[in-house]
Amino acid sequence: MESDSYKKCPVQRTLEAVGGKWKLLIIASIKSEEVVRFSVLNHLVTGISQKVLAAQLKELEADGFVLRTAYPEVPPRVEYSLTDLGKSLYPVLDSIADWAEANYPDKPPS
Repeated sequence: MESDSYKKCPVQRTLEAVGGKWKLLIIASIKSEEVVRFSVLNHLVTGISQKVLAAQLKELEADGFVLRTAYPEVPPRVEYSLTDLGKSLYPVLDSIADWAEANYPDKPPS
């Protein structure tokens, strides 16, 4: 039997994977840095708590968008980068940014 997720429209499936308040912002922040540590990412994504950031990163990693690399050092070092799937969102992010500039050029972010 076919899974219910395949019956949904492509936009709905995409929003389930990367929707919500933080995931696209996290992906965009990693895109701008290429490789980023957790503390830097927490600073780049303004307003997110460490707990929520950690949970969102785990979901993005589980869904194949983000690669987590842990180094066996003291203190521990963990870096995040985008997988090829995550990088495939670059044109989408660029289109969203272009649309926002065209439609909300003077409106400050909320």
